[in-house]
This record gives sequence, C-alpha cells and structure tokens, in this order.
Amino acid sequence: MREIFLLKLGEIVLKGANKRQFEDKLRQNVRRRVKAYGNFDVYLMQSTVYVEPMDDDADVDGAWDACHTIFGLVRLCRCRACEKDIDKIYDTIEEYLGDDLDCAATFKVESKRSDKRFPLNSIEISQEIGGRLAEAHPNCKVDVRKPEYTVYVEVRDLAAYVHGPAEAGAGGLPTGVGGRAMCLLSGGIDSPVAAYMMAKRGVEVECVHFFSYPYTSQLAKDKVMELARLVTRYCGRMTVNIVGFTQIQEAIRDNCPEEFFTLIMRRFMMEISQRIGKEDGCGALITGENLGQVASQTMQAMQVTGAVVDIPVFMPLIGMDKEEIVTIARKIGTMETSVLPYEDCCTVFTPKHPKTKPTIGQLINAERKLDREALIAQALETVEKITVKYDDAPYL
Repeated sequence: MREIFLLKLGEIVLKGANKRQFEDKLRQNVRRRVKAYGNFDVYLMQSTVYVEPMDDDADVDGAWDACHTIFGLVRLCRCRACEKDIDKIYDTIEEYLGDDLDCAATFKVESKRSDKRFPLNSIEISQEIGGRLAEAHPNCKVDVRKPEYTVYVEVRDLAAYVHGPAEAGAGGLPTGVGGRAMCLLSGGIDSPVAAYMMAKRGVEVECVHFFSYPYTSQLAKDKVMELARLVTRYCGRMTVNIVGFTQIQEAIRDNCPEEFFTLIMRRFMMEISQRIGKEDGCGALITGENLGQVASQTMQAMQVTGAVVDIPVFMPLIGMDKEEIVTIARKIGTMETSVLPYEDCCTVFTPKHPKTKPTIGQLINAERKLDREALIAQALETVEKITVKYDDAPYL
C-alpha cells in the first residue's frame, strides 16, 4: 500500500462558526501545492488533511517537501494505512518501521483511537503492539518516559495509520483567509521577512518595488524579483508591481531640504502603494519597518510617512531584534540574496544628517514646491505587473 500524509491542523481547530471556511481554504492550498507533483487525492476529516497519491507516478518526496511550507499546518506525518485489525496493524508497523526500530536503543508505542467501534482502547492498543514489538526487536528496549523512537498508531474512521515521529509544519493560518495586502518590497533583509510573516497570518501578499534606473541597476531589480520568488515558496504565486521612481527622486533632490529627502520619498512610496493596492483589492500595506533601526524608522518618522494613507499599515517586525529577523531570513532562504551588493532606490540621494523627529507641518512645508499629484500620476503610468511563482527560473 502506498504512503499517505496526515497533515494536522493548527489553530484552525479553535475557530467557531467560520471554521469550515478556514478548512476549505487550507484544503484548496494543499491541493494546489501538491498538484505539480502528480495525481493526489486531498481530503479533510477530523481536523486532519489527508494527502494520498493515486498512482505510482506521483512524486511523493516532492509533495512531502512542499507540504512543509503550507501555512495552517502544525504537524506532518508520513504514514502507511492498513485495515483496522490488530494483526494487520502490527504487520504494517514491522514492514514500514521495522528498520527504524532496529536502529533505536529504546522505543514506546503511542495510540489514538478516534473510531470507538474498534474493540481495543488506546492503552490496550499500545500494550498489545508494544509487547509484540519488544519480542521481535530484543535489542530495542521499552522506555515509556524518554524513548529514542516512538511508534504511533492512529485508528481513524477510514483506516488505521502507523507512522514514526511527526515533523513540524509551517504553522499560522491558511494563505487567503486574512484578506489581501500590498508589501513594500526592497532589496534588504527586512521586507521579505515581513511579507512571509503576514502570509503566515493568512494574508494574500502582493508586492510593490520602486526602481530608480539608472541610479539603480537591472541587477537590483532582479535581486528583488528573486526575493519575491523565494517568498512564494510559502505564500504561493504573487504579483510584483515595479514602479519607476526616478522622476520623483530627482524632483525631491532638486526641490526639497536634504534632511527630509528620505521621509518625503517614503511618503510617496506609501501613497503610490496604497493606490495600486486599492485597485487590486488590498486592504492594508505591509512594511519591514523596525522601530529605531534607521533614521526613518523613529516613532515620529513613521507617523509622518504613514499620514498619507488611510488603510492599515502592518509592521510585523516593529519590535523585533535584528538577529531575530536575520534568523527568520535564513530559515525562509532569503538571507543570501538580501545581502547581495545590488543597492535599491532607498540608498539614492541619502541625506548626511536625516531628520529623526519630524512633524507633519515640517514635511508639508518641505514638499511645498512639489506637484505631488502630477508626480504620482506619472509614476503610476510606469507600473509593470509581473507574476512570480516559486517554480520560475531564478532571477539571479
């Protein structure tokens, strides 16, 4: 019999009347992710998603790896199914897990019986199977407190399932249940992590990147596209909006006090992102801001840059230590790309002494020579929408 995956739900099980909505979205996400690896049947019962290959051509290992990146799942079990008969269960354990038991010094059996029609209860199943395994593997001793290896038996409605220790899932909520948001994606470490963290809370992520050719190179753009591609491993296919930002930055340089350059630039970015986002059904913006990390990320600076938008701004990294952010970047695979030396538009015309405690009045006065609406309209005309998928060829 072929292997089957049991994917255990996380906090979805705590939902009330709308639990079905979360479960349906998760099942859809799993089905979409494993489709690339062959013909799999995906169904949900008893707070568990079942993934069953339907023929021998299915890439089971590829589908298994893909399931580790699906939000909404907390534990993943690679199992063998069998008839709900104690002898069949034992035989399946010997065939499927016997080699693992031979390599372990100690073991125990944990059982769960959700089908109450089965004649033995959970404790009795563990005792019966454990006794037989102890006789068959005399060099692997029983240790119910701190075993080196645990055999799991789950007697469910359709069959009995046996497996070894579960692996950790991605956690969070299924992508798509939390609405849609626009992430301001730079080439740095923080913004890809911010996109990942909001996707983990069920948000469908779209991205916007501001490109200032010739001050920034094609490699800088490719770097950002590669970061977006890496994030799609977790959040699924996304759209990246590339916005020409050169005219706005040159206008700021020519007409505004230097100490306000970065803040004014950020205000334009926020407003343009909101306009693109609203057209695409986004109800919020996502930024990688981290309180106190740079001059434009003080409390006062974030107040004036956020004042130009009227939708929520999610800042999932706001209170994190930089090392915490780097740890997540390494985990999701974006760190090596983020540190490549291809600078984005945020490094263009950087003031020597940026204003760290600005007021709204100061920013309005500093922008008085700019035709904001005309500059924003010109930038919106340059928008290039690119669909990114994880199985695309790398951009770098």
